[in-house]
Amino acid sequence: QVQLVESGGGLVQAGGSLRLSCAASGRTSTSAALAWFRQAPGKEREFVAAISVSGGSTDYADSVKGRATISRDNAKNTAYLQMNSLKPEDTAVYYCAADTRLHFPALKPGEYDYWGQGTQVTVSS
Repeated sequence: QVQLVESGGGLVQAGGSLRLSCAASGRTSTSAALAWFRQAPGKEREFVAAISVSGGSTDYADSVKGRATISRDNAKNTAYLQMNSLKPEDTAVYYCAADTRLHFPALKPGEYDYWGQGTQVTVSS
């Protein structure tokens, strides 16, 4: 079992920055690839970024490439998503996900075993 708790969301103006955190716990949390997905109202959940168990490999959606950085601190069992140059279209609920079956890079929600409750990010124009 892996438990994931996101934090760091909020309201930010276009062009601003946010750092989201995902605190992981559970027996297999340190051996899981981690990712961020987002879901805007009326839209499907979409992949944002993923990071391997070691943190040595990352992958990004084209929509955030160059503006987002995913990282993890395995000593703290926490993953982060730094988002810069935010746009109104980045507005969504952001979810942290864990993949214990190590499909990395896994781009589809169905490839992830565990999910957090989500944190709202709203970007005003």
